Amino acid sequence: MEESAKPKVKVLNEHGKAEKNAIKAVELSKKLQKTMLSIKGECIGEDRGIDYDKLKKSEAFKEYKKETLQLQVVSLDDLSEPERKAFFINLYNALTIHGLAEQESLPSSVLDIQQFWKTTAYNVGGQVYSLDDIEHGILRGNRSHPASTKPQFAEGDPRLKYVMKNLDPRIHFALVCGAVSCPAINVYTAENLDKALDQATKNFCKQEVSMFTEVDEVWLSKIFLWYRDDFGGNSVAVIEWIMPYLEKDIQDRAVVLLFKIKNVGQVDIKYNEYDWRLNKLGVTPLIL
Repeated sequence: MEESAKPKVKVLNEHGKAEKNAIKAVELSKKLQKTMLSIKGECIGEDRGIDYDKLKKSEAFKEYKKETLQLQVVSLDDLSEPERKAFFINLYNALTIHGLAEQESLPSSVLDIQQFWKTTAYNVGGQVYSLDDIEHGILRGNRSHPASTKPQFAEGDPRLKYVMKNLDPRIHFALVCGAVSCPAINVYTAENLDKALDQATKNFCKQEVSMFTEVDEVWLSKIFLWYRDDFGGNSVAVIEWIMPYLEKDIQDRAVVLLFKIKNVGQVDIKYNEYDWRLNKLGVTPLIL
């Protein structure tokens, strides 16, 4: 798409007025977390699938939509970096679910919605944040989208003051993009953030990382391909980054394969097919 033909952004929390008194970001974050936990309990199954029909009728979701109006007047200035990281991870996941629930008819895949991540947005503190803005601008420290060479926010953008100073690659295993291959949805707090991101990374690697010493193959999620630079920029760096999050037997295999990569070079790095089907209730992951 040419730069001049920018997609129209749909801001989901501007269909009503916020209360005049600005709410503190930490306080609002806790309210939204509490409501999202209720939604998770009611509408998200053990298979990680979301019952979108039930969600649309849920009182918790109606309450959540009311609460998002307060995002319009919230100030992010008093948030520490861990608080801001947790705030935006939760906001990304909630915005994804909200955006999908607002579709007139539920698609079979999030890819069926034209430019979903560019056009689905919230007004936060008077600034518009799309899903791409949150992921690439804020959480990835204003890095470029994998399909672009430009940083998400241009020089002088007022949102730059809120970007993460240090990239934490574990955020990739906390963000739910609406597909079956996405990580499980959780609710994060500044207090549990480090431990929760570690656990989310371990859970994802258990599901998506395989080491086959018998045939000298490493199988990874395509996240490690698309965002290779976030994990060190090459296959060796990616595997070294992954190793602490692997179970002991898989870690032992990784040591062997890493040695072969460095010294022999005859190890194939392969990537699992990404399952872009919508993460709705009853859709089970493909067996690869």
